[in-house]
Amino acid sequence: MLCSRKMFSLFIKKDVRKILKRKDSDAGEKGRALEDLRASLYNELRSSEGAKRQQQRICGPTIALTFNFLVSVGIILMNKLVLGKVGFNYPIFLTFIHYVLSWFLMAILNALSLLPASPPSKSTPFSSLLALGIVMSLSNGLANVSLKYNSVGFYQMAKIAVTPTIVLAEFLLFQKTVSCQKVLALTVVSIGVAVATVTDLQFHLFGACVALAWIIPSAVNKILWSNLQQQENWTALALMWKTTPITLFFLVTLMPWLDPPGVLSFNWTSSSTVTILMSAVLGFLLQWSGALALGATSATTHVVLGQFKTCVILLGGFLLFGSNPGITSICGAVTALAGMSVYTYLNLLGSHQQPNKTSPRQASFSLVKSKLSKENGEMHDGDIDGESV
Repeated sequence: MLCSRKMFSLFIKKDVRKILKRKDSDAGEKGRALEDLRASLYNELRSSEGAKRQQQRICGPTIALTFNFLVSVGIILMNKLVLGKVGFNYPIFLTFIHYVLSWFLMAILNALSLLPASPPSKSTPFSSLLALGIVMSLSNGLANVSLKYNSVGFYQMAKIAVTPTIVLAEFLLFQKTVSCQKVLALTVVSIGVAVATVTDLQFHLFGACVALAWIIPSAVNKILWSNLQQQENWTALALMWKTTPITLFFLVTLMPWLDPPGVLSFNWTSSSTVTILMSAVLGFLLQWSGALALGATSATTHVVLGQFKTCVILLGGFLLFGSNPGITSICGAVTALAGMSVYTYLNLLGSHQQPNKTSPRQASFSLVKSKLSKENGEMHDGDIDGESV
């Protein structure tokens, strides 16, 4: 009896040992799998190509445009609140606060090794980054100055001129053409937005001059953001990290010219500080979402999104809150939305047809390549027992 008990306990110990060993091995395999996954994600962020693939995989055109749309609506209302009700009448300094907070948040991500890697310095000349930093300071700074002196309607009217400016600049710089159907759709969009916002125009001479001066930097800013991300493997955060110090420097030089004196004597209450910090957080999100949208689409599409936002705000106020902008504005908004729908359809149609089209240069290159491969195959048929890799 005693012997049988010993044998039974011995078998139990062996079985328990096997189960524990199996659990330890399973835990080890899971741990190795997690380590491999963590290492692969880290390696993806450490290379510019991998970081760009991650950005394209996680944030496609629909997500980027939706993200940018929501943040854009919030920051226009928040900045109007800061410059109006709060009484912080320093638009360039407000933009400076936005970029300081953006740089601080990106510095935290960089310290935690979560900031995507930048492409090699030789691939992108410093002049491109310098130009982008300058036009960013002008574009965002002048936009806030225009929002201070102009109504939201006049601000949106000025955005209409950005669309033809982008089309003209891309044609002059990159020989990029736009089809007649897209030009017609963009014209319908511009006319619709103009009619929709004509009832909310408050003309201010200095504000109008600032709005006109803002058009060209805004167009160039969007073109550079789109090209650097789509052609040179830059991600949105990596490009923001490189250009933000340049933007901060030029914003400091703009303050004495465009900001009124007395910024140091502003009464920093708790409510005003919280409101300005919320505006700064939205400013970081706007810059990030705008960069994601420009990297996923094009500069013209990003401008059309801004005009779509204007029409949605106008129609939403009419349908949800009972505001009465007038039948003229409603018809203009509906016309603009129709033009945007046609423009979006043409873009989707072009993106589906593009992979099926092959340029003559690419066709001739593939033909030469196939001929060379055939010749190499014939030459190496007799040397099939040679070295293999």
